[in-house]
Amino acid sequence: MKNTIAVLALSSLLAVSACKKTENNNTAGTTEALEAERFTVDSVKINDSVKVNDSLMVKYSSKMLVFPTLKDKKLLDSIYFAEKGISDFSKNGLQNYLQKSKNEYFNQIRKDSKEWGSDLTFAQEWYSDTGMNVKSNMNDYLHIEYLWGSYQGGAHDNYGFSERVFDLKNSKKLELKDITSMPEANLEALLMKNINKINSGTTDDKGQVNNSEMLLVDKIPATENFYFDGKNLYFHYSPYEITAFAAGDITIPISWAELKGTLNPEFAKRMKIN
Repeated sequence: MKNTIAVLALSSLLAVSACKKTENNNTAGTTEALEAERFTVDSVKINDSVKVNDSLMVKYSSKMLVFPTLKDKKLLDSIYFAEKGISDFSKNGLQNYLQKSKNEYFNQIRKDSKEWGSDLTFAQEWYSDTGMNVKSNMNDYLHIEYLWGSYQGGAHDNYGFSERVFDLKNSKKLELKDITSMPEANLEALLMKNINKINSGTTDDKGQVNNSEMLLVDKIPATENFYFDGKNLYFHYSPYEITAFAAGDITIPISWAELKGTLNPEFAKRMKIN
């Protein structure tokens, strides 16, 4: 009888343990599912070309990211620039938007070519290229880089960047004031001081970084074109924005130590900046 009771007790204990283990596994699975649902990224792309006339070939390419799990319209308007008039943020909606943009671009080139098409004295290939890339997603801060390039005749093509950081926790685009309260003049001084810290490809005779040699401005503005990592706040400038085209795009870092005492407490806590 005692042996029977012991066997039943052991069986009950194993059953309870199995239940708890299953419960824990289910909880872990649910947590993983929620994490997966929380943030996913997809993309749509389009590549096409058209021969406008005997002298001109035109190419169009574009890539847009799709965020199926983001539902806040205000946040999505900010990600896709509300002025573009995008209202359908689904994969099909964004693909249709790219198709429409491509057709408008080709139609405009065809229209313009009727006026200046005869001026082309040799074969040329023009293009328009735009894209979006996720550069990082840390502590619910999503950094997206928007880039564009184009050539429509002239000495060289043009290109540029736009850096945007989105606070997924609060469903908004992050602004500079959400990071630091440092006065504008102080930030400008730090930007000027640090301009040669990251090599853009411009160096002097000794191989030292010399971005400042090609400056076109007296003061470097602290723009909203920024992003960050665990060490620095970075400001990104496209060609011609602060320097000559030959200098390329310029990125200037400002360390968290240089911003000490001005950092937004909530931001510093989320980024684990001491």
